[in-house]
Amino acid sequence: MTGKSSAFNAIQLEVLWTRLISIVDEAAKAIVRTAFSTLSNEANDFACVLTDARGRSLAQNSGSIPSFIATLPATVQHFLNHFGAETMQPGDIFVTNDPWKGTGHLPDVCIVQPIFRGDLLVGFAATTSHVPDIGGRIRSMEAREIYEEGLQIPLTKLSDAGEDNDFLIRMIRANVRTPDQTMGDIWAQAGAGGLMAVRLLAMMEDYHIDDLEDLADELFLLCEDAMCDAIAKVPDGTYRYTMETDGMDIPFQFEVALTVDGKSIVADYAGTSSAQPRAVNCPMTYTYAMTAYAVKCALLPDLPNNDGMFRPIIVTAPDDCLVNPQFPAAVAARSSVGHYLPVVVFGALGQAVPDRVMAGAGSPLWAMTQTGHRDDGSAYANVLFFNGGMGALPEKDGESCLSWPSNISSTPVEVAERNAPLIFHEKSLRPDSGGAGRHRGGAGQNVLMECISERPIAVMFMAERTRVPAPGFQGGGDGEIGDVQINGESVNHRAQHILKKGDKILIRTPGGGGYGACFPDVP
Repeated sequence: MTGKSSAFNAIQLEVLWTRLISIVDEAAKAIVRTAFSTLSNEANDFACVLTDARGRSLAQNSGSIPSFIATLPATVQHFLNHFGAETMQPGDIFVTNDPWKGTGHLPDVCIVQPIFRGDLLVGFAATTSHVPDIGGRIRSMEAREIYEEGLQIPLTKLSDAGEDNDFLIRMIRANVRTPDQTMGDIWAQAGAGGLMAVRLLAMMEDYHIDDLEDLADELFLLCEDAMCDAIAKVPDGTYRYTMETDGMDIPFQFEVALTVDGKSIVADYAGTSSAQPRAVNCPMTYTYAMTAYAVKCALLPDLPNNDGMFRPIIVTAPDDCLVNPQFPAAVAARSSVGHYLPVVVFGALGQAVPDRVMAGAGSPLWAMTQTGHRDDGSAYANVLFFNGGMGALPEKDGESCLSWPSNISSTPVEVAERNAPLIFHEKSLRPDSGGAGRHRGGAGQNVLMECISERPIAVMFMAERTRVPAPGFQGGGDGEIGDVQINGESVNHRAQHILKKGDKILIRTPGGGGYGACFPDVP
């Protein structure tokens, strides 16, 4: 701590911090209960964040997607810079899905709502949710520019002083396949933001807090000091790691130079593959978030997610590389790149603190997006998630069929069959798919499903580790690669496929890497 006297004692800080977490967690429950699509109410693909009046992150819901840790506060600050705090008023609801000002791709719609105590702006409620459809080519990796990927919503107002923007609402509904679901999810976010405002103002009233600035500064300083102290325990130096992934026509190369200097960490991705004319590019906001998340997981996993945590972590990358593309790059499947970054950071950091990292995960993200038409002619779109195995840890085996670094839930069979014209014949663990080692990597899964639709269905897969396996660490073996088959034949999962009734899809998700040699004393 600095020499500045504290406005709160330790007990007050703990009570207030717990209260803030309860606010964002209650808002998250509200989204689960009111959202229209399974992406929010089943898969957990959303986040709720409270910020102070300057857009600095105060608290994030406990089950939030890790990539949203840093992206949502940045979105709030973009709105502040664009509109100015002096123009904002009660009842305003701001909206955007700009990948470079939001979470990295168009399906994530960001909602920001200013919170006023009387006439004073005291903070913001921010939410983001992956909506079921945003138009374009159903999240296709084949897109070459963002213009092919769906409707772009610039920094604008969904509501102005409580008056809904009917033109924007009609525009969104006219450009998506699932207007009721998409707008339903957006209004669920707005409802959660309103709930956060009510609960925050009640907290401030209960504890006679006029504004959040003193509380925010103390929380930020405590977290910054804690992260600085954790970094200081890592030996100074530059640690480099290189990893190859499936890529597109050719493999992608990831390179990081992780420099620890006293109480700060700089991650530099120079040497990483160039941006691609495909929808796999990962905007810098997402790159920063996943890098910071990896550092936090390794060094101080229980530290609160707020602005102070980020301050000692700096991330750089060359313009127009895979992890820092420039507009109008295609970015729909940015997680297919961004979800590798924690593994890359662990590979570098593990050279200094091998007991604090995890072997390569077999599940950057596996999903199947499908769209078609019902018998009445109306369109539908669904996203189903199927996870692979986590990497092994220094002290235990990796978990099976668990998404990491995201915490997307696998879609239950009952939910998938209810919402999609599919029937499932098998959902089972892949024996021995996790990498060998002192501790084994988590297992992947086999998922066999059959199309029962009388009308054609367009499907697009997000699948990784089908060519290059999840790497083992510290002498552990690599995990088994995954595969996507249609009617018994392996297919190009980067391309869109049309299914007819009776077609069968087999998804074989990859296993995680092992940790440590099985027999370290045997040459």
